[in-house]
Amino acid sequence: MTDAAMTPARRLRNIIGGSAGNLVEWFDWFAYAAFTVYFAPVFFPSGDSTAELLKAAAVFAVGFLMRPVGAWIMGVYSDRRGRKAGLTLSVSLMCAGSLIIACTPGYAAIGLAAPALLLLARMLQGLSVGGEYGSSATYLSEMATAKHRGFWSSFQYVTLISGQLLALLLLIVLQNTLGEGALESWGWRIPFFVGAALAVVVFWIRRRVDETSAFIATDMGEAPKSSALLLMLKHPKEALMVIGLTAGGTVAFYTYTTYLQKFLVNTTGFSKATATEISAAALLIFMLIQPAVGALSDRIGRRPVMVAFGVSGVLFTAPIMTALSGVDSPFIAFLLAMAALVIVSGYTSINAVVKAELFPAHIRALGVALPYAIANALFGGTAEYAALWFKDNGMESAFFWYVTALIGVSLLTYIRMRDTGRNSLIVHPD
Repeated sequence: MTDAAMTPARRLRNIIGGSAGNLVEWFDWFAYAAFTVYFAPVFFPSGDSTAELLKAAAVFAVGFLMRPVGAWIMGVYSDRRGRKAGLTLSVSLMCAGSLIIACTPGYAAIGLAAPALLLLARMLQGLSVGGEYGSSATYLSEMATAKHRGFWSSFQYVTLISGQLLALLLLIVLQNTLGEGALESWGWRIPFFVGAALAVVVFWIRRRVDETSAFIATDMGEAPKSSALLLMLKHPKEALMVIGLTAGGTVAFYTYTTYLQKFLVNTTGFSKATATEISAAALLIFMLIQPAVGALSDRIGRRPVMVAFGVSGVLFTAPIMTALSGVDSPFIAFLLAMAALVIVSGYTSINAVVKAELFPAHIRALGVALPYAIANALFGGTAEYAALWFKDNGMESAFFWYVTALIGVSLLTYIRMRDTGRNSLIVHPD
């Protein structure tokens, strides 16, 4: 079906269908981060909470190292076989990874095989998420109309944040029903069973969405086949631009989402339950403002929105993190976290569409996914590990300036790049 013939209701159904899978992908991905404080001693027993978290964070980072591989394999697959095919494959891999984590016995039962299986599961999930981002960003950007592309593509992060929020809400429910002892013993396995079951449902949903007309037109034409070599030879500037614009955004995002919960426990001194509630409340508002910022980019352009994130991030990251480290009021902690996430929205709400608008259709999924995954492996996936390493070595505040410096690198990219909203390479009739 062409875009011109597609009814608004059908287009909305397709966008929701693609987004639903993204929610499950990121629920599974963030369940690991949300429940780390409970299962880290099961796989890495040492008696030192920071050391246990450090080892679990290292496995989390390995999952990010697999994302470029997944981005490469499934980016090519999505460009050649279709966005729909890429979406269904990615959610299948995520299901397998979640089941492995849910079913693996602890170190006390099977020794080193326990952390080895945990590592394998995270590698599978890394492959999945690496491919998911490019397929999802490309699908939503191509399915949306040009006039509202920023608004609709922002739902990638709405569903991404929804997945993380759902993981945190499940944690809150389990904290208030099972208690800490049961959570540390076996309750932490529940979210991984839930994620695997949801993945089966989403697999069925994604089988029913329409393919994008941009891919259909490319598939019927004579465009060159997608490959990493083609990306490096024909689009090196755009690929480097994706890495540059992602570096600061991804380290800021993971600092204020996956790491924040642990920071509030391990540094600020809140209980695990209070830290979870602060994170969940901030994430809820963060999720709700994504479409508003995306719609703003449709009116004023992508570049001004991203520059606003860069400038604010450079000015306020260290002050916010310093204030959070010494706060004793949960409400003040929430306000500080919320301020940080509002700033990061200038990146999260539109980064997917900006990347998609940089590339032609025949290499779009790979062009979006691979450079982004490389930047995530280098900066996003290591954010938590870097933060804990700095803390373990008695210089935690240095991490705040590390994040600030990376945002500064991205700010230089935003200033120098063209406004993709006004010079988009996504072409289809509206």
